[in-house]
Amino acid sequence: MKIVVIGGTGLIGSKLVTKLGEQGHEAAAASPNTGVNTLTGEGLAEALEGARVVVDVSNSPSFEPAAVLSFFETSTGNLLAAETAAGVGHHVALSIVGTERMPENGYFRAKIAQEELIEKSGIPFSLVHATQFHEFVRGIADEATDGGKVRIAPVRFQPIAGDDVAAALARVSTGTPLNGRIEVAGPEQFRMDEFFRQALAAAGDRREVVTDPHARYFGSELDERSLVPLDGAILGTIRYADWASPRS
Repeated sequence: MKIVVIGGTGLIGSKLVTKLGEQGHEAAAASPNTGVNTLTGEGLAEALEGARVVVDVSNSPSFEPAAVLSFFETSTGNLLAAETAAGVGHHVALSIVGTERMPENGYFRAKIAQEELIEKSGIPFSLVHATQFHEFVRGIADEATDGGKVRIAPVRFQPIAGDDVAAALARVSTGTPLNGRIEVAGPEQFRMDEFFRQALAAAGDRREVVTDPHARYFGSELDERSLVPLDGAILGTIRYADWASPRS
């Protein structure tokens, strides 16, 4: 089965292409690096020829609210139109756990807009909402750093390894369209400030982690369950400590 992965040369996309190939599928990585541009439409029609499934794991190059909204609306609109023309039977998109709980967050608003376009497209679809990736822990700490201190709210946090996200996407993309969403998360739940205190220390990062109930996560103030899944989420198998130990 031919499966086109939009954003297939990035972190999750490259892992997904590998997994699908190992399962015997014809997995095609589509991105500007391979001559496919969803913003301009360049190369889309050719990339989707013969495709039965499209998996969109692409991301905006800018997180500025207006820019990210424009990216997801334009990119998704072009992609869905090309899928309709090509007769694609299943659209899979990667999103984020908690998008609907933080509508004041510009990036999350853009992902909601993307999902609404998918739901109204008429193409059978599946939405995979994932928690924060293990690979983004350092970046989250950097974003939260203020005056040399990392300010983190004492809320729930359940990060997931990129390999587990790719595995979930592989299962969904080769199955029957959900016409709805699933949530995926890591196997362990932490208190976010304690997690970062331990993770940075284990990595030899000397920054002090300060517990701050009003600390913002990429501009948004969090409540207890903003970033964790509801009941019924599919859990990955890779613990953060096991993932980080070869890298520390």
